[in-house]
Amino acid sequence: MKKLHAVCSDLEGVWTPEVWINVAEKTGIKELRLTTRDIKDYDELMQHRLKILRERKISLQDIQRVIATIEPIDGALELVNWLKSKTRFILVSDTFVEFADPLMKMLDRPTLFCHSLELDGSGMITGYNLRQKDGKRQTVKALKSLNYEVYAFGDSYNDINMLKEADHGILYRPPRNVTDDHPEFPVIHDYAEMKGYLEERF
Repeated sequence: MKKLHAVCSDLEGVWTPEVWINVAEKTGIKELRLTTRDIKDYDELMQHRLKILRERKISLQDIQRVIATIEPIDGALELVNWLKSKTRFILVSDTFVEFADPLMKMLDRPTLFCHSLELDGSGMITGYNLRQKDGKRQTVKALKSLNYEVYAFGDSYNDINMLKEADHGILYRPPRNVTDDHPEFPVIHDYAEMKGYLEERF
């Protein structure tokens, strides 16, 4: 029996610009430019970010104002809607529900699995809650247990476990350091190439 297929994908860097890089540019705080493309340990990266937010007194509302100015990458909405029409499409991200809503609205609300933030009474970010440890890999694992053939796309170190777990793991426009560390994955460079790759297999 032929398996049904599903596509799991990272969000930032694949469909939208990186939120934290935009925050860094708007605030002038260069240290916030670091992402999961640079630091492999997600908790180390988040603790670094939280420390800076505390020191500079940057609130969730400040970050949400920056997010409101971000638009999806050109062509993202069209390909997201094509994927939704052809398969089961799930965004699996290390962003937070408090960040993601405006981005999901602009992408016509695909399914998103992500984390959540802890806030104090003044709207300052005090911590974060993982939806699930190693949640990207666990999502793919769950879909495979339901007899789906899973294609996974990502661009950063935090996507690698997801790509390894998938039946077909693909790096999408990754930085050189990620491809150097993980030459085992094929690389796709734009949406037209992604669509062509999937059309051949769907």
